[in-house]
Amino acid sequence: MTDPLDFSGKLIVITGVGRAGQVGEAVALAFAQRGATLALLDVQPAEVEARAAWLIAQGFAATAHVANLADADAAKAAADQVVQQTQAQFGGQVHAVICAAGGFGITGPISDADPAAWSKQFMINLETAFGATRAFLPAVRAAKGSFVYFGSVAALPGGSPKGMAAYAAAKSGVLTLMRAVAAEEKPYGVRANAVAPTAVRTAANLADMGDKTEYVERESVADVIAFLASALARNVSGQVITLA
Repeated sequence: MTDPLDFSGKLIVITGVGRAGQVGEAVALAFAQRGATLALLDVQPAEVEARAAWLIAQGFAATAHVANLADADAAKAAADQVVQQTQAQFGGQVHAVICAAGGFGITGPISDADPAAWSKQFMINLETAFGATRAFLPAVRAAKGSFVYFGSVAALPGGSPKGMAAYAAAKSGVLTLMRAVAAEEKPYGVRANAVAPTAVRTAANLADMGDKTEYVERESVADVIAFLASALARNVSGQVITLA
């Protein structure tokens, strides 16, 4: 029997995989260990190349691509490069795009919020997700693949956006984007889902929030994302999976 979590021969695109110790790195490793060929995208050249080299050194197939996904033209150019280079080098179609690019930010009370800080949260979280989606949609359609996005419990009903309204609002936009993709692309066989974790145990979050916070492990997030991109979730679309 074929393992539905075996991604051998399948190309997985992951955005936001530049920094070591972050969630994107764990997601990349989870797919690589399941046989996937990886295309890693990040805005930082040295960091994304280092992550690809780290995976290659372990015997996995990975390529590094530099792109500012918040720039629609740059995102489209990067997507074209990914498809051309990886198909020539490894073959296969884009099975899934994991939109992990983003970042957390405390913007404080709305009464005192810096407009530039608000704009930054929308740029790094929502605009990058839109840029990646728009750029890779033709390739994902061709493969009848899927998108997986990163939301947040702060963006869900009952969540607490106090002090982080810009981040929560941006993530709400990401979840709306996900639902729109799920609805609009269903006729083409494309699925879209999202994960919404609480605080994830990363070096950056530990530095910001300390060790008394209850964290979700990076590997747990990666496992859920692998499930959503797999054949096990072939009838799952438009859904948000919370992790706490």
